[in-house]
Amino acid sequence: MAYWLFKSEPTSYSFADLLAEPARTTGWDGVRNYQARNFLRDQVHPGDGVLFYHSSADPPCIAGIAEVVKPAHPDPTAFDPNDSHYDPKSDRANPTWFQVSIRAVRALEPPLGLPLLSSTPALKAMELLRKGSRLSIQPVRESEWKTILALAKPKKKR
Repeated sequence: MAYWLFKSEPTSYSFADLLAEPARTTGWDGVRNYQARNFLRDQVHPGDGVLFYHSSADPPCIAGIAEVVKPAHPDPTAFDPNDSHYDPKSDRANPTWFQVSIRAVRALEPPLGLPLLSSTPALKAMELLRKGSRLSIQPVRESEWKTILALAKPKKKR
């Protein structure tokens, strides 16, 4: 099992949108960066954990936990001329772009904001926090995953 962080702008597709999907599941389409595509195609597998990250939010945050439920397959948006992710060079016989399907596990209430993540010593080496890191699909170490789950545990009321 591996762990990943998937970024999405909440105005484009939010964790609430994922929760509203039939079976709380969607194909993670529209990835048009080769390194992120390679992760999806070659390393992301069913059963892997996903941190659903809202970029361009105030503050940016981990909004939920998801899991991969379908392995890499061609991204259908690459072949649809009416889709904003259309790639006229894409070939169905030899696809360039791939997606996996993910299912929502649970929302994080409250979401884990970037300031909290940045100030957590156990996360100091996390790819998300590395200066200049912009990939929309990023690996997450098991220790980072466990730290984030611990931060996300509901606080007990006294």
